[in-house]
Formats: sequence, structure tokens, C-alpha cells
Amino acid sequence: MRKFIFGALVLLTACTATQQATVNPTGQSVQVDGKLFTTVFQQKAAEYRALCFQAYNIARLRLDNYKRSSQKPLAIITDLDETLLDNSKYQAAQCLINKDYDSESWAKWTARAEADTLPGAVSFFKYAASRGVEIYYITNRNETERQNTMANLRKFGLPNTDDAHLMPRSTTSSKEERRQKVLADHEIVMLLGDNLADFSALFDKKPFSEREKNTNISQADFGSRFIVLPNSVYGDWESVLYNYNYKLTPAQKDSVLKAVLVK
Repeated sequence: MRKFIFGALVLLTACTATQQATVNPTGQSVQVDGKLFTTVFQQKAAEYRALCFQAYNIARLRLDNYKRSSQKPLAIITDLDETLLDNSKYQAAQCLINKDYDSESWAKWTARAEADTLPGAVSFFKYAASRGVEIYYITNRNETERQNTMANLRKFGLPNTDDAHLMPRSTTSSKEERRQKVLADHEIVMLLGDNLADFSALFDKKPFSEREKNTNISQADFGSRFIVLPNSVYGDWESVLYNYNYKLTPAQKDSVLKAVLVK
């Protein structure tokens, strides 16, 4: 009996080790594993699709019921990545080689101009344009990505895809200055984004406590002036956990993620 138990334990240990080597041959990090899981959700979950439709349905309802307060032309400000454009193919490719975002691979991805759109996005922006509303695309893609980004948007016939309406990052990741430029001669109907900093400077690289407090302060704006799209893969919600330190190693990020969990 003892020989049998010992032999079974050896076999079980060997099987477990083999299974671990097969499933996780590169020592995948907690962070990258998490992004792989949420990328699958973005690509395959009907619930994700439903959340996108819900956001854009609300946006259309708010536009239909909007009462202008000035004679300025109307405008909608939208973010691009994971608000209008779907970059889950890029994220999946990175995860499968045990890597997170990096600027070099991202530049190669955007140069291909192959991002799809989120469910409901194209029809909403075309509808808004048919109502005489200008669309401004304020993105933190770099200025060097302008032409390829424009080509990507034009594939879907999106309105206002010109240099005046596409506003990439130039000197700072904060979008406040660019929002103010639009606001100077337009009446802003609403803003769409997947990151709170897409809506207000109240959320620009703020610590966790301020993000929560300012979200509570802005409660009435969500679903009204602010339309939020789902993105559990990346964003300031993750960066704030690392105190916006973008130089942490994967192991350091893993330690932070494990430490912040409420148990």
C-alpha cells in the first residue's frame, strides 16, 4: 500500500509539473495573465458587446433630447482607443508572447490601420453628424500616428476625419487643453471615453482617493454629459495602482496587484 501511495504521489507530481509547463511555459506574470483574460472578454463576451450598445444607445438618447444653450455649433468629443477603435488584436498578440504594451510594438500596430470599431460606434457618430454635430477625436496617440489613424477611421466612413478634428497628443497626455480649444468655439453636447481623464482634468493622474472622490462629485454627469465605454484591460485605473510609475518591472506590478486585493 505504501509503495502504491508513493508511486501515485510521484505520478501526480509529475503530471502537475508537466501541466504547469504546458499551460505556463514562459512564467507568465499575473498582470499579463489578467490582460489575456480581459482581452478574451472584450473579444468574445456578448455582455461586453451589450455594454457598448448600451453606452451608444444612451448617447443617442441624450443627443435626441439635447437642448442647446448658445448659437455656437454643436460638437461631440470622443476618445479613440477602446472607445471607438478596438485594439484587442494588439493586446492579444502581446499577451501571447508574455508582454504588455510597449511603444515600439504599438506604433507597428497603429501603422497597419487595422483596428476594428466598438459595437454601436460607427452608427452613432454617423447619426450625430447627420444631426449637424461635429465630431472631434481627441486621442493620446502620438502626432506621428496621425495619418495612419486617419486612414483607420476613414475605412469606416466616420465623419470629420480631417486634421482639424483629429487631435493627437503633442506635449502632454492631459486632454484638457485640447478640450478647451474645442470648447472655445463650440457647444459640447457630450464626451465619450473609456478613461476618466477623457472627461475632465479632475481625473488627470490623480491618486486613488481623489479619483473616487471626484467620481462621486461627477455622479450626475455619467450617462448624461459623460458616456463611459468599458475597458478592463488598461487605463489610469491600473496606472494609479502603480502610482503612475511606468518603469516598474512585471514582478513589481504583480506584487502591487496582489497587495491591493481586498481579501
